[in-house]
Amino acid sequence: MKLTVLGCDGTFPDAYGACSGYLLTSKEGNLQLDMGCGVLPRLMAQMKPENLSAIFITHWHYDHVSDLLALKYYLKLKGMHMRLFAPMAPQPFLDLLLGDEFLMEEFATKRHIAGFDVTAIAVNHPLPAYALRFERNGKAFVYTGDAVGSPQLAAFCQGADLLLCDATFTKAQWHEGLPHFSAAQAGQLAQEARVKQLILTHLQPGSDKDLLLMEARAEFEHTLLAHIGLQLAL
Repeated sequence: MKLTVLGCDGTFPDAYGACSGYLLTSKEGNLQLDMGCGVLPRLMAQMKPENLSAIFITHWHYDHVSDLLALKYYLKLKGMHMRLFAPMAPQPFLDLLLGDEFLMEEFATKRHIAGFDVTAIAVNHPLPAYALRFERNGKAFVYTGDAVGSPQLAAFCQGADLLLCDATFTKAQWHEGLPHFSAAQAGQLAQEARVKQLILTHLQPGSDKDLLLMEARAEFEHTLLAHIGLQLAL
């Protein structure tokens, strides 16, 4: 499997940036994970959207879903349909996607799609939100989505070859009640779960990325910062 970062900004896109969006590919198919502002054109630089096997949406905050609106037009003009897995709790954004362009499916306990075994668990966030685990050929990749923990999250990430984790805040910024991890907490999660590689994402424009990386690496050495165009093969 190969992961390509199409967008990794949190809340809103930086200049020339894009919000959350990640392309996961295998010889058997392609999965898009979240589709925030600025992600669709970067996806189209990689492949035609119809080459996606499905889209997975971790939750309905706009910085993770806004480019679905443009994709809806694309699909409508071409007479196409796209499988979309997401939390099906009522959300105003869902009303904007009404029609037959997206074939909506709720997360299941486990499913096989595009060569991947996919599982999901709920995580703590203001909206219903999920972390996703993708396994193929003995390799495992976990994407936390936006999270500030979950009692089962470390076990869910256990032994993953790659963990893509929300890491919005520095230690000085973080306090109880915030809806995202600090970089240090992301590092602690990676250490507890004994993953092989950690990537920090959901990085707010203007944040001190060097400090975020340093604080995460103090907890877990094998840490990288996400950036548009980053590719990792497992």
